[in-house]
Amino acid sequence: MQPRILIIYTGGTIGMIEDPVSKALMPFDFSHLMENVPKVKMLDYHIDNIQFTPPLDSSDMYPEHWQHIARGIADNYDRYDGFVVLHGTDTMAYTASALSFMLQNLAKPVIITGSQLPIGEVRTDGEENLITALQIAAAKGADGNPMVQEVAILFENYLWRGCRSTKRSADHFNAFKSNNYPYLAKIGLGISYAQDALARNPGKPLKANFGFDTSVMCIDVFPGLSHKTLHHLVNTPGIKGIVLRTYGAGNAPTARWFIDEIRDACRRGIIVFNVTQCVNGSVHQTRYVTGDRLAATGVISGHDITFEAAITKMMHLFSLGIGHDEVARLMSVPLAGEMTVQ
Repeated sequence: MQPRILIIYTGGTIGMIEDPVSKALMPFDFSHLMENVPKVKMLDYHIDNIQFTPPLDSSDMYPEHWQHIARGIADNYDRYDGFVVLHGTDTMAYTASALSFMLQNLAKPVIITGSQLPIGEVRTDGEENLITALQIAAAKGADGNPMVQEVAILFENYLWRGCRSTKRSADHFNAFKSNNYPYLAKIGLGISYAQDALARNPGKPLKANFGFDTSVMCIDVFPGLSHKTLHHLVNTPGIKGIVLRTYGAGNAPTARWFIDEIRDACRRGIIVFNVTQCVNGSVHQTRYVTGDRLAATGVISGHDITFEAAITKMMHLFSLGIGHDEVARLMSVPLAGEMTVQ
């Protein structure tokens, strides 16, 4: 049977052309994109598309756009074998993480891809990325079920779990990496899937939750962070949650004023989530005295979660209308394979 694939085109470099006057890259429409990839017809797939109007530079991506993408998938879930989302690279990891939390019990592939060079350029990576993403979206296992049953990012030679990925390069074609989780597939002359790394549907129907509560913020710890600045940040009106990006294995200053400000924030009901600034490794709050004191204030360990997954997970959970304690509990456990709890 001919695979049925839905492409959701949001914009991004893959669909951009050069403005003849300013020479700046700007989004074009889906017809331009497909005209430049005639090889797609060789796949013999039934392909439909949904297009953002106008197409977006991914720097302009907001939670309401994540909702549009997720609704496009949920509303058409039974009609297609797989989904390909074309997206700009700058916020791709945020979108991938957000969709991972929104689309619970996913049993079909949602493959997000884009390019570093526009599709119309001679050396573009967009053509190969699009064709490979379509092939993965259509791939079936020996049991007849989709090979990929999760949200994933396809870029150049690798397929990565979406909520484990981060953009690592603005210049290289292999622009994404999952530093704390293995690749889902490696792309060479063929596509080699890492069977043990792939998620499997628990046998439940798709459940989509579209809400996001943006009453969250990020605080980066750095040498020179002042008491005045930290006090101002943790007392920002309306904030419900803070992703605290700390050193190494989850370490932060032990100065009395720092610990007191974080403890007071936790006591006021603000959820503080500890995420390491390191691209590889995990938060171990009790390994060092500095992290242990932070844990004693009520800060929750983020283990090896990415920042992109941490902030989108927090926004998602706050939108569900559940209590503070339940949000805190769910922040500390994996919901979509986004972290490994030691």
